[in-house]
Amino acid sequence: MYYPRSWTKSLLRLCLYIALIVLLGIYVGDVVLVLLIAAVTLLIFNYLHLYKLTKWLWESRKMSPPSAPGVWEHVYEGIYYLQRRNRNKRKNLGELVKRFREGSEALPDAVVVVDKDAKIVWCNRHARIEMGLKWPDDSGRRIDNLIRHPNFIEYFHSGDYHYPIEIPAPTNPNKTFEYRIMAYGEDQLLLIIRDVSRVSQLEEMRKDFVANVSHELRTPLTVINGYLEVLSVEDEDKSPFVGKAMMEMETQTKRMQALIEDLLILSRIEASSERIYENTIDMTGMFAQVEMEAKALNKEKRHNISFKIDPDLVIFGVETEMRSACSNLVFNAIHYTPPGGTIKVLWKKRADSAYFAVIDDGDGIDDKHLRRLTERFYRVDKARSRKTGGSGLGLSIVKHVLNHHNSFLNIESKVGKGSEFSFILPPELVYEKNTHS
Repeated sequence: MYYPRSWTKSLLRLCLYIALIVLLGIYVGDVVLVLLIAAVTLLIFNYLHLYKLTKWLWESRKMSPPSAPGVWEHVYEGIYYLQRRNRNKRKNLGELVKRFREGSEALPDAVVVVDKDAKIVWCNRHARIEMGLKWPDDSGRRIDNLIRHPNFIEYFHSGDYHYPIEIPAPTNPNKTFEYRIMAYGEDQLLLIIRDVSRVSQLEEMRKDFVANVSHELRTPLTVINGYLEVLSVEDEDKSPFVGKAMMEMETQTKRMQALIEDLLILSRIEASSERIYENTIDMTGMFAQVEMEAKALNKEKRHNISFKIDPDLVIFGVETEMRSACSNLVFNAIHYTPPGGTIKVLWKKRADSAYFAVIDDGDGIDDKHLRRLTERFYRVDKARSRKTGGSGLGLSIVKHVLNHHNSFLNIESKVGKGSEFSFILPPELVYEKNTHS
């Protein structure tokens, strides 16, 4: 420990030493010679202690410093104090690193730390098992040389890590891994790899099940519906009860048919691999057909429906999917807006993007329902949905179509004032006639 008084004592000793040398020089009669001899002696003394200090720092295995007089005692004590402090810091840091590594080793996911040059800094045990990495042999090797899948290389070098990607495992093609990258520290990346094979299999099984069951149900349902139509025509002397039962069965079979059709549409959209940039959509012609269908559906409720369509606004996309999304939003407004209400359908350019909206002045939707509206089979009012014959899949279809077209559904609604369902397609999907002519 450093004490100011000890340093003062050393200075006093030095002054006393010089005074004695001067007195000795006066006594001898040659002050300069005596001072020169004293200075050389002091220099030799300090160099000996410098040699001793160097030997202790670089060769000695002892932590405790050798004994030394005067200023050198403070130097030794200061260095010894710093060594002990640094030793404690290294010990604490070592324990912290050990706990971090133990925690990382215990993670159920594979973790790889990569520097700004894509070189591997560290990886945990699961990374070595699942990714086939060898530690420490692979330390300093580029991660994109070890994981060579084109999707991973594109994802890694894109710099956009907001969403993870799923690709086959490098060591086992039957496994599917989810790769997520997070930036941290100074120019370092944390790569987290999770095995999602089971989840992917279950999702594929769900899609196949829905598609297969929906397809298989179409045939028996068509047969039942056909016989019901024949029976309703042939049996003219049927009782009121039988007539009501036949009518209810016809209604329910039609509703089931609509549900199956929606399930098949949803399955096709989920499994679609069609590229949205390969074809353009004649939105004017599409909206003309939607308007005709809307007017036919609107005969009973007699809404005031207006279509304001920009005839020059053409987009890239999948026409069947976009038609399904837009018609679902328009037909929903017709079904759930009270008779005599107003419905506006807009399709126009907003800045460089394409904007579509269906606005009504109906009953509106409570805020607590808005987040769940695009869930499958979710209904705000189940009794009312049964009357309209809805399948509960319309907005779910819209959600998947828009997701395929790099957009999302925006819903704004106030109870008693009406609702607005809209989406904006990005500028990349807007077809510019001048640039493609």
